[in-house]
Amino acid sequence: MSSNAQGSSGSAAQRHRVVIVGGGFGGLHAAKHLGASDYDVTLLDKRNFQLFQPLLYQVATGALTIGDIAIPQRVVLRKARNVTCLTATAYDIDTDHKVVRHEFGETPYDTLVVATGVKHHYFGKDEWRAFAPGLKTAEHAIEMRRKIFGAFERAEMTDDLKLRDELQTFVIVGAGPTGVELAGAIGELAQKVMVRDFRRIDSRESRVLLIEGAPQVLPAFDEKLRVAARRHLEALGVQVMTSTMVENVSAEGVRIRKGETTTEIRARTVLWAAGVRASLFGQILAERLGVPLDRGGRVRVEPDCSLPGHPDIFVIGDLARLTDARGREVPGLAPAAIQQGRYVATTLKRRAKRKTALKPFYYRDWGSMAVIGMNRAVGDLRAFKTTGTLAWFLWAFVHIRALIDGSQRVRVFVQWVWKYLTRHIGDRLVTGAPTSTKTLRAERLGDPPSMP
Repeated sequence: MSSNAQGSSGSAAQRHRVVIVGGGFGGLHAAKHLGASDYDVTLLDKRNFQLFQPLLYQVATGALTIGDIAIPQRVVLRKARNVTCLTATAYDIDTDHKVVRHEFGETPYDTLVVATGVKHHYFGKDEWRAFAPGLKTAEHAIEMRRKIFGAFERAEMTDDLKLRDELQTFVIVGAGPTGVELAGAIGELAQKVMVRDFRRIDSRESRVLLIEGAPQVLPAFDEKLRVAARRHLEALGVQVMTSTMVENVSAEGVRIRKGETTTEIRARTVLWAAGVRASLFGQILAERLGVPLDRGGRVRVEPDCSLPGHPDIFVIGDLARLTDARGREVPGLAPAAIQQGRYVATTLKRRAKRKTALKPFYYRDWGSMAVIGMNRAVGDLRAFKTTGTLAWFLWAFVHIRALIDGSQRVRVFVQWVWKYLTRHIGDRLVTGAPTSTKTLRAERLGDPPSMP
């Protein structure tokens, strides 16, 4: 069984075929900008939607829903008649026959663009994943939401004070932007949003611990902003533990080490924001083509985003290890992936018209921002640095503007205005259940096991 990007007409079958693997920021923008070209384009992704990952933490903490920050790729590309969207997981590439193999067959290409992103990195301790979910997919966000709000619900039910304390203890590992935003959002939930929602517990007695191996939170930010971020976190009751390493993660909590001192922290909710590594497809490219990978599994690419020795294969986004025209390493951020997607699309359009190649990729760095809670944010916008309420409004404006669909912008804007005026959030639903809970219910009720 096979599928391809060819059109139904005979003339379309002769056109140059571009296959894009991965429909995130880089891949989707590349497809969108090739929509007005003479190429036949296939966008191949294991999911049928694009997810705005910078706002995933707001789904995990109930401020937004998945529908607010996700949109089907084919909806974005509906006007691009030369683009076909396929939902399938790619697992191999045959460069001799120029096909991408996926779970439902194979798709031929003349030019290949790989934009498969990154996944969580547990630094050789992959067994920790079962106890400390990360935050990269819609499923991750829903799992986190279940753990966070489920912990409060269980704490409300129990009379065991020790268990209640463990349930109201939240540990976030990693104090980069994702970890800081998660910790701030949970602190705000406990200290401000849910104060009057329970009868037997006081949400303000919750402990939120943010653990970071570096000496400061937000290690990549300016010193002034790191200090401000820590101050904002502590104002929301977050206990910041820097220069602290995690030695073990289990169902009961974490074991940490600071200097020579080792401490056990009992916590039923541990969330992972400590690191990422490149997707499996990067390893597949390395094996098939002999291209070098860096320590994080990223593929080293040429200044035009192509693979060394393979001008017909491009790698963009988080999977690419790229040095731009200024000699700066391009960060694994959404704006960089978007710019790379557009750059590669423009490069291919110029090739089709036999124009001279573009200059090497140049990353336009507009700065970095992190939000810690309502009216609390830090931003390094290159032209100036800002903290507090102004930073929060700038952060909100930047993120709404970055959403790819107009309806998304309206929904997120309305949700944020409502939250700002009322401090109410509308999606604290505890959905899904661990397998152990389903099994226990079946055993107690005598039900047959449910089908997967």
